[in-house]
Amino acid sequence: MAEQLAAMCDQLIKAVMVIMDAETSQIYRLEALKFCERFKETSTLCVPCGLHLADKSQPAVVRHFGLQILEHVIKFRWNNMQQQEKVQLKECAMQLLTTGTHSILEEESHVKDALSRIVVEMIKREWPQHWPDMLKEMETLCSQGEAQTELVMLILLRLAEDVITFQTLPTQRRRDIQQTLTQNMDSIFSFILAILHINVEDYRRLKEEPVHEVKAKAHCRVAVATLNTLAGYIDWVSLVHITSRNCQLLEMLCLLLSEPELQLEASECLLIALSRKGKLEERRPFMLLFNDVAIQYILSAAQSADNLAICPNSSSSQTVEVVERRYIFLKRLCQVLCALGFQLCSLVGSCPEVEVPANLSKYTEALLAFTTHSSQFLKSCTMMTWGSLFRHEILSKVPVVLEMAVKLLKVSTTNLVKTGFPSRQDSPSCVYSRMDFDGDEDFSSSFSVYRAQQGEVLRTISRIVPVEAFQTAAEWLQFQIAAPVDPGDASSKTAEGLCSLTSPCVLQWDAVTVFMECVMHQIFKSLDDEKLPRDQSMELLQAVLNYETRDPLILSCVLSNISALFPFVTHRPEFVPQVLYKLFKAVTFHIDSENKLPRSRAVKNVRRHACSAIIKICRDYPQFILPCFDMFYNHVKELFSSDATLTFLEKCSQIEALVLISNQFKDFEKQKAFLDELMTSTITQWTSEEMTSVLWDPVKFLLFVGADTVVTEAKDEGDAAGHNRGELSFSLNAMLAVVKRARWPADLEEARAGGFVVGYTPAGAPIYRNPCAAQFLAFLPNLLALIRTQNSLFIPENVARLSETFSRAYDVIDGDKFIILGLPQPSQDNYDAPVNKSPLDRMQGFFTSLFENCFHILGNAGPALMQEFYTVERLAEGIIGSAFASLDHVPDHRLRSVIRLFLKQLVLSCPPEYHESLLRPLLGPLFTYMLQRLNVKWQVINQRSSVNGEEEEEQVIQEDRAVTQEMLEEQLVRLLTREVLDLLNVSCISRKVPEAAANKEENDEEDVAMESVQAASSPQPMEELTELGKCLLKHEDVYMSLLTLSFTSLSWKDTTNCHRTASMVCWNLLRQVVGGNLLPEAVTWFYTSVLRALQVHGQHDTCNVTLCNLAMLIYDNLRPRYIELRTVMTQIPNINMEALDHYDQRLVDPNAQKFGEKKRKDQFKKLIAGTVGKALCQQFRKEVHIRNLPSLFKKPKPDKDIVETEQLGLAALFNAKNDGL
Repeated sequence: MAEQLAAMCDQLIKAVMVIMDAETSQIYRLEALKFCERFKETSTLCVPCGLHLADKSQPAVVRHFGLQILEHVIKFRWNNMQQQEKVQLKECAMQLLTTGTHSILEEESHVKDALSRIVVEMIKREWPQHWPDMLKEMETLCSQGEAQTELVMLILLRLAEDVITFQTLPTQRRRDIQQTLTQNMDSIFSFILAILHINVEDYRRLKEEPVHEVKAKAHCRVAVATLNTLAGYIDWVSLVHITSRNCQLLEMLCLLLSEPELQLEASECLLIALSRKGKLEERRPFMLLFNDVAIQYILSAAQSADNLAICPNSSSSQTVEVVERRYIFLKRLCQVLCALGFQLCSLVGSCPEVEVPANLSKYTEALLAFTTHSSQFLKSCTMMTWGSLFRHEILSKVPVVLEMAVKLLKVSTTNLVKTGFPSRQDSPSCVYSRMDFDGDEDFSSSFSVYRAQQGEVLRTISRIVPVEAFQTAAEWLQFQIAAPVDPGDASSKTAEGLCSLTSPCVLQWDAVTVFMECVMHQIFKSLDDEKLPRDQSMELLQAVLNYETRDPLILSCVLSNISALFPFVTHRPEFVPQVLYKLFKAVTFHIDSENKLPRSRAVKNVRRHACSAIIKICRDYPQFILPCFDMFYNHVKELFSSDATLTFLEKCSQIEALVLISNQFKDFEKQKAFLDELMTSTITQWTSEEMTSVLWDPVKFLLFVGADTVVTEAKDEGDAAGHNRGELSFSLNAMLAVVKRARWPADLEEARAGGFVVGYTPAGAPIYRNPCAAQFLAFLPNLLALIRTQNSLFIPENVARLSETFSRAYDVIDGDKFIILGLPQPSQDNYDAPVNKSPLDRMQGFFTSLFENCFHILGNAGPALMQEFYTVERLAEGIIGSAFASLDHVPDHRLRSVIRLFLKQLVLSCPPEYHESLLRPLLGPLFTYMLQRLNVKWQVINQRSSVNGEEEEEQVIQEDRAVTQEMLEEQLVRLLTREVLDLLNVSCISRKVPEAAANKEENDEEDVAMESVQAASSPQPMEELTELGKCLLKHEDVYMSLLTLSFTSLSWKDTTNCHRTASMVCWNLLRQVVGGNLLPEAVTWFYTSVLRALQVHGQHDTCNVTLCNLAMLIYDNLRPRYIELRTVMTQIPNINMEALDHYDQRLVDPNAQKFGEKKRKDQFKKLIAGTVGKALCQQFRKEVHIRNLPSLFKKPKPDKDIVETEQLGLAALFNAKNDGL
């Protein structure tokens, strides 16, 4: 036996060395690995071999493997071992803890970890019932030296992680261990704190003596392990243990902040403690940390760490680098301060005994120090705390906080400036950014989030100190206006000497613009009219209007500042013409004297910005622009006739602004006459015979837009075709602007007086008319024809007519691809270069915008025209003949637009009296068609995901483009599915699932670790059918299509869709017909659809809960009438038939004992557990079975339910007569 053991050990040692040798070939390593795994699975010598290999005379990797063997035995063979074998293995493990390791500083950390896990695995199986003295044995072990003490700390930490954090045990075992830990927590905490205190004192005493350096390091290592263990318990134990003995633990942690070797671990413990929620009364002791001593410890530790966080770069004397450990400690300290602020805001005002701390100023100064730090991470951390302080009902009125708000305004003028790029050296922030961010793009993304946080804080400050906020903004803007333009190193890169996005002056203008936008709007809302700084604001606006620049990036910021100051113009209307003149000038902005095309991206952005600013002003303040209407209109007419380089979008933005102002006429005839004049040329051209022939014929249409012509260079593209595309786009955008913006007065009396009201519904609601109705109705026939023609373009014979240049003209445009695939947009640093799009890019953009604008117009027509639209003769037939034409050939990305932009808007705005005549003929065939189409698409996706290995290998070596295209197609199917089911939801379900109205602030935290996915369980669905849903219910074929679509979609591989549909739609549709005469086959199909979905999505907790709830609703409501459902249940793998009989009996027998909702759900979930699919990563994992031990805390009920005790034999392994471990 001994020889066999020695031989096997030698073989295992050789195998481990082969595995770990970097020079070993892959084949030999794989063979060695298989040998080791086969040994662990099959050998009877595992325990003796494991103990032999774990001997401390062996190399560390061999010892680690030996310990892994022992862990494997405990995890997978424990249930089959004899009691004596278990006792012997436990004693060997304790012996390893006592004498089986090297000294604490010499021993490898992975060996310690493996050894601690062996003990934890035994604890999980035997404690407390069969190993009652475990804690005492651990305490005794600590007296044998530092190495043993560290191991005990590791054991306690791993135990807490497995039981509380990762919850890797069965429920009863987890509950037994957690409750025993909780019962003994007072002694456990006292024990841990005593260990910490002793080792910290010894470390402090010995570290000053060089002769005892090794001993001091040993004590330090134990203290670190103890703090790590504390961190694993502080998160979930009762707050009483953390705050007992007048917050002794927190005091000790504050003291340790001054110890460089322990301060990081101490700060993490402190952070976890202060981040705790729970009952306010239990958290009140946290306020002790606001005393002078505690705050001073935090401040001095922060100052010391900050001084040591930067050191000279060893490779270059000119640069510095961040000391990572010190910097991480600084982050933790900052988070500690923020968590302290969270406790302060929670307790002050809510807890009567808690008052505003006397030294609040010292706390806010400490927080401000982090806000002014060079690290963007540290600045960002403080923002939420500042926001909480400034929003607090009591604290926001304290003089100290108000004073700090003013200081923060000044600080923001620096912090809002976007500096600190990792790739640069022009700011102290850069060195920290290199530590925190992967590159400039990562930094920019993070800075955007930080700036949004800062903006929210600035808006809050502007509410509590509006005058000071305005003063700061005005001073900064005036300073920036007076400052000379500094392009930095960008001037050498551009011929005109313009600024770049990183030029110092652009960064300053960008920051002051953000500041102005945050502050001005809030001030206007916060101050009474008489207190508004009108004179100062007008002086400021005048200075901005007088500011002249030829740099597009700066001009864009100037336009934003004009928009921010415009609310003050409402008190000084004489400034309106000046503002409009400035904006009009920017609409035609250009750099070169010849106004050549193509323009740079920066110039195009400025012109677009000016157009948007005009529309915004006309939308928000039309009554103030109305006196300038004639001037505005004349300027637009002159602009249209004189500037040939104005794009169609720029022209349409002016039309949109004019329509918004015209709404203020409040006179139907006057507004109609104006719109007729505005749109006459457009309508005339749109309805001309030439245009009609183009819009009705796909062949002529392709010729008209130039898509059938080969183009070699951008400049070679025919001017006529480009002009034709522009005319088409202008016509659609102009009509969209009119339909979207033309409205009747909101006030009924004004609408009646202006001639907008033409009658009343039977319910008494007014019926309005829209002054743009005549233009739209003239526009509509050719619009529907264009939609039909565009759909027919996707027919193969028409696709073949595309020239080689434009063969991919119908593909998804690149910008949309990035969005659909969730990829970051490519950076656009070439802001000063002309935007030279290829002919294909321009054609793709044209087809995309043309298609979408058609449905934008139809989608806006309902809300704009109401009855005038819905009463159009044969409207349903017209829409079916156009929007639904050639649907088989319309690609998914186009079909999404039809549903999202048109059909969904139509459903939301259509009055009930038109449901039967308009919506039912549209939605019935659509849902039937989409069910068929999506089913085919998802079958293709499922086949792709279940290909064999060879096909997968071929797929890997395909070109990137083909793989990306496949991903794009799959994601488009997913998005289309969501759009269709969202349309179904909007059409049929009147309201969403109610949100859980729970403030968890005061939850008792004893059971925090016991939280499970039950929390995600949706409430009992209470939605009702909409009026449209009731209309569709009357038509059996339509309603069955809705049911089939919703239940079929559950099994499609989209968890988001599955959760939404299962929780909101399926049962609410089905329960409307459960009282009818459903065929047994239909009922069976509905139920099996849900079980099939559990097979696909059951691995995801959220889907699991909603699907189980849905299955139970169907079974409970339909099982009494349909015995076929029981037949389905009997086919579930591993179902407990006795449990099923009991469950059925309670359903069918009215006299049977009824259980509560939670217990019924648990029972039903166990019944259908066999249908739940596993994640791929779990499918081949070897299951660990931990048997339940005899119950500790309650006696079993004599009439216990069979569902609860289906594994009655598990507890019998450990007989009461057997010796405990």
